[in-house]
Amino acid sequence: MKRKTLVRIIICSVVILAIAYTSLPYYARQALIHWMPVIDDLETFHRHTVHHNPDNVWYWPLADKYNHYRLSSDDAHYLDSLHTVSFLVIRHDSILFESYRDGWNDTLTSNIYSATKTIVGLLAGIALDEGKIRSLDDPVSDYIPSYNKGMQAHVTLRHLLTMSGGMAWDEAYASLFSVTTHGYYGNDLYELVTGLEVVDKPGVQYSYRSGETQLLAFVIEAATGQTLSEYAEEKLWKPMQAERDAYWLLDKENGDEKAFCCFHTTARDVARFARLLLHRGNWQGRQLVSEAYMDELMRPASYLKDQWGKDSLSYYGFQTWVMNYHGTRCPYMRGMLGQYIIAIPDMDAIVVRLGRKRCDVYNREITTDITRYMDIAMKILGKA
Repeated sequence: MKRKTLVRIIICSVVILAIAYTSLPYYARQALIHWMPVIDDLETFHRHTVHHNPDNVWYWPLADKYNHYRLSSDDAHYLDSLHTVSFLVIRHDSILFESYRDGWNDTLTSNIYSATKTIVGLLAGIALDEGKIRSLDDPVSDYIPSYNKGMQAHVTLRHLLTMSGGMAWDEAYASLFSVTTHGYYGNDLYELVTGLEVVDKPGVQYSYRSGETQLLAFVIEAATGQTLSEYAEEKLWKPMQAERDAYWLLDKENGDEKAFCCFHTTARDVARFARLLLHRGNWQGRQLVSEAYMDELMRPASYLKDQWGKDSLSYYGFQTWVMNYHGTRCPYMRGMLGQYIIAIPDMDAIVVRLGRKRCDVYNREITTDITRYMDIAMKILGKA
């Protein structure tokens, strides 16, 4: 009798769980299946290919002292403790140091997560340079007419670029029902983002909101008549003479690019974006993005309040972070699992760190692992 009761309880529990699971929205079911985001999620989602041109590839030269530097045991342990897969230091357009760890290599692509946002910022600049975007002070509704409810009507492209658009977006990564989880695992990005209310007055205070990058991407598509992948391929990837194809993850088959998070590429190819930052939008003599726009992209939007609402913003430009490292201003790209692509203009140098985990200890707006990677890079550059 006890055994029959136990069997009934188990069956009832399974049925209840099945009913509960099937009643969840699509994005929550997907989140339960895949759980936490990982860098090698290329097969998890549908994707567009961002093609390179095999007939026009520029390869990073190796420096004369390529990989002469040997990491200290403490530094090597630190890299491994946060599951670093790629660590590159480049100076004067030559790879000085290159380390692949945890089974990784120079051909594997990683999701660079929110470092993708800088790519969207660059594409907005190109569309502006081409006149497809008339002005950064245009309201979003000029390009997406339905974005005009309440304070939505007051949001401009500049607000989106500087994360000051006031969107009701909750940047929570661990919650099953957060809007960020919905955006990452859902299949209705356009409806989600364009339907969110604006709850804070635009253009006053910076507040990191991935949804504003996604909305900016939809503006770029409306302005250019191309998908984000097509525009990036034509205006950036092929002109930057990439070594390999890249990939942009979609919300569904033939759907929309997840512009706030999900560009996939190798460590060597992602370093090209830092090179573009170093050269103020110029690639091998060709100006891909205007210098004026690049200067604003890499300059903190100090006319805004920072995320705490106390001081002027000192660390974020147009979809691009700006770090003050011991008095040196370094624009950089940053992703949630410790994807860092850093330009060091004063040294004509680049640091790339890709990995599976980041440190969660903050020093104001910056996690302390970024500083540690910079310290390691400076040792390598010093020995050069």
